[in-house]
Amino acid sequence: MRLIGTFGAVLAPLTSTQITVELSQTYQTMDGFGFSEAFQRSNQLHELPEDSRQYALDLLFNTTSGAGMTILRNGIGSSPDSRSDWMATIAPQNPGGPNAELQYVWDGDDNSQVWLSKKALEYGVTTIYANAWSAPGYMKTNGNDANGGSLCGVSGAYCQSGDWRQSYADYLVQYIKFYQQEGIQITHVGFLNEPELSTSYASMLSSGTQAADFIKVLSPTLEAAGLSETVGINCCDAEGWNHQGQMTNEIRNAGAEDLLSVVTSHSYTSQPSNPINTPHRVWQTEYADLQGAWDENWYGWGGAGEGMTWANRIFDAITGANASGYLYWIGVQGGDTNSKLIRISNGSVSPSKRLWAFAQFSRFIRPGAVRVGISGGGWNMKTSAFLNLDGSVSVQVINSGGATSLSIKVGDMTGSTVTAWLTDNSHDLDQIDAEIGSDGTVSGNVPGQSMVTFVTSS
Repeated sequence: MRLIGTFGAVLAPLTSTQITVELSQTYQTMDGFGFSEAFQRSNQLHELPEDSRQYALDLLFNTTSGAGMTILRNGIGSSPDSRSDWMATIAPQNPGGPNAELQYVWDGDDNSQVWLSKKALEYGVTTIYANAWSAPGYMKTNGNDANGGSLCGVSGAYCQSGDWRQSYADYLVQYIKFYQQEGIQITHVGFLNEPELSTSYASMLSSGTQAADFIKVLSPTLEAAGLSETVGINCCDAEGWNHQGQMTNEIRNAGAEDLLSVVTSHSYTSQPSNPINTPHRVWQTEYADLQGAWDENWYGWGGAGEGMTWANRIFDAITGANASGYLYWIGVQGGDTNSKLIRISNGSVSPSKRLWAFAQFSRFIRPGAVRVGISGGGWNMKTSAFLNLDGSVSVQVINSGGATSLSIKVGDMTGSTVTAWLTDNSHDLDQIDAEIGSDGTVSGNVPGQSMVTFVTSS
């Protein structure tokens, strides 16, 4: 077969590739994909003109026109005030000691995170992860919520004022209760963020053993508050995957691993290439191209901010490290770097191709989906497959080579329907042609340097 171009030129024939989905071969259950609007980024989104704000929300959460994100990561404040982009604490005054009652201040807004959480719920999001970067400064060895320091009372962290572990646990429980007052159920709580890193903003140092010391206090505190069935403990949002693996081993050795819900990690210093040794689900909860100039492209030279780069990163975390969740750092904000998925500029919003890379997964791999086996494809192709709770099967194909014609066998799909969705330099999750033959085989084309998701439904 030869293909003839518009001006009579002979085009190279499509490479033909076969893929088989093995529904009986199962891996991890998926929780979803998401982002954060911490450090007052929610304010930036909330303050947009109404039409731009709605457009941005649809880009993030809409399951027919946007990315269909399913996890929102909020920041629990610890700073004494809201200067710069700090997140203010809900207990700004030192009560005088760890046995004194904390005096709480709640504005019902939490830097617009309450508003954003309610909007997320309207779109059907059910997973809200509240994560503290630090305890309030008066609970720490350095007396400051910034610049590192450790929580008073964990092993190796002595403070003259005493052991603040119970007070910090009470603090986190009260934060959860404040959100409940607003009609929002926090489903996961974390008490650390990049605990190997001391920064000029909220930060708290911790080893895995020290984290275990606090988990053993936080878990019964949640139970006493009647929250243990609805709120899981996440830990530890380490700066890199390898360090999180080490911390998880330390937590296990200290006898606290069974008290966890999800193991969480970032990817700045090491990527999720191998599974972390734990029986719990694992999420990649923060990563971004923080320094690169704003890039809306899908593929050019393999740059750190390009959409196809991120499609590969998400794929590798899910298939190589068995991640059940994958989150970008920030969803929407202003500025000239790739630290966000959607850029604010002069009151308008612009999505990057990174957003559409997420959408290729998040729109079609819904919470509760199970990753299943897949075989075939070529050296230039990455493939994954998922069985959703509604019975639909989602097959992702990342093609780093030339245009390819695919045949996909997904069990017995006779009488089923199929849709296909393309992102490349010219398309943003656009629907393209695909069909199911009389024998139940899906067929369709995957352009070069692109990603296509095929979704079959009975």
